Amino acid sequence: MTFQAILFDCDGVLVDSEKIYVDVEREHLARIGLHYGLDEYMDRFQGLSGVDFWAELDRDHRALGKGPLPDTFGPDLDEATMERINRELSEISGIKQLLEVHSGPRAVASSSRLHRLIHKLKHTGLFDYFEPHIYSGEQVENGKPAPDLFLFAAEKLGVAPANTLVIEDSSNGVKAGLAAGMTVWGFVGGGHSHDGHTEQLKAAGAHKVVDSHDNLAEMLMSDKTLT
Repeated sequence: MTFQAILFDCDGVLVDSEKIYVDVEREHLARIGLHYGLDEYMDRFQGLSGVDFWAELDRDHRALGKGPLPDTFGPDLDEATMERINRELSEISGIKQLLEVHSGPRAVASSSRLHRLIHKLKHTGLFDYFEPHIYSGEQVENGKPAPDLFLFAAEKLGVAPANTLVIEDSSNGVKAGLAAGMTVWGFVGGGHSHDGHTEQLKAAGAHKVVDSHDNLAEMLMSDKTLT
């Protein structure tokens, strides 16, 4: 089919930030006694809204008999994460070339806080490809895996969900796109991709899985989405 619009997740799809987040988060969580295997961590937490992410961590910390998360945990994690973002963040290879040849409606629909989302897009030179259609989980009631954010973005673009393609790298994002009634293609071309990533996205219901933006562009051309 020919899609009327594409909704891109940001972290791990547009910018190679997930590997930074996962490294810093798992390191800081281990310091307070929360240890997660990589596959478990990615499948459970990747793509969640900030509110849901913090609620899950707090629940796990209390389950250890340690009470709520330490007051200093959030600020310390934010500081360490932003230091590495500002030093290391880059766009994922091939995304600018794809956006240069895609002429149709598109938007970013990310669980990131809006100010962080804008910072990452500007830092990597991607902001102008999407502005003003840059949307955050902060702007809807329920974060991924609920469909709210994708439906909100489609409404802003003026396109029907059934004619919208979602590009996602997380199980929660895939589930959100499907719940919105959209076609969802999984993306495993980020630096955080790991053994089992493709299988996780397929298990979540992704219609296809692609491993690079070059291959994504080829698939979009075959579906006559790129002009």
